[in-house]
Amino acid sequence: MNEIRLFFGRPAIPDRKDLISAIKDLQHRYGCIVQALDADKVVSNRHILFATEKALSAFSQRRNIAKDVGMEIMRYASGERQIERALNMGVSDKTERIALVLASLEGQCNWPDEIELSRLLKPDGLGCSCRYNAVKEVFNISSAELDSVGEDRIEDLVIERVALADTYR
Repeated sequence: MNEIRLFFGRPAIPDRKDLISAIKDLQHRYGCIVQALDADKVVSNRHILFATEKALSAFSQRRNIAKDVGMEIMRYASGERQIERALNMGVSDKTERIALVLASLEGQCNWPDEIELSRLLKPDGLGCSCRYNAVKEVFNISSAELDSVGEDRIEDLVIERVALADTYR
């Protein structure tokens, strides 16, 4: 059975390359899947949990596009089929907050403790709190689309794009 854990906060390591290196190290030591996303572009816990489940399912069924499970999570989270475009969901030097996704595929993970996680992430108590302008830009949500469904349905629009990521060719 798959298990997913989400953490939000500020990166404890300011340099993006060093942060990614530390994430890879944690992943290797604990056997978990670890992926960092730009939290400004994660619209809700439901969004990232759904995307992660889709990515894990794709790997289990051998229909994944990315070679790495973490990258497949990013691909689904972005609602993109192409990996290059999915990178917009990842951390950059401008990232102020990260969403850290830890996943265990079929229970094959030892979970890192708070001390280990604090080396990557400084919790800020904000949880999942996106910037709607960033979300609209990443997911190409037009004003006309928002006018027709309402601003309060932006989460549904994002999840729809995640669900359709496999159908775009």
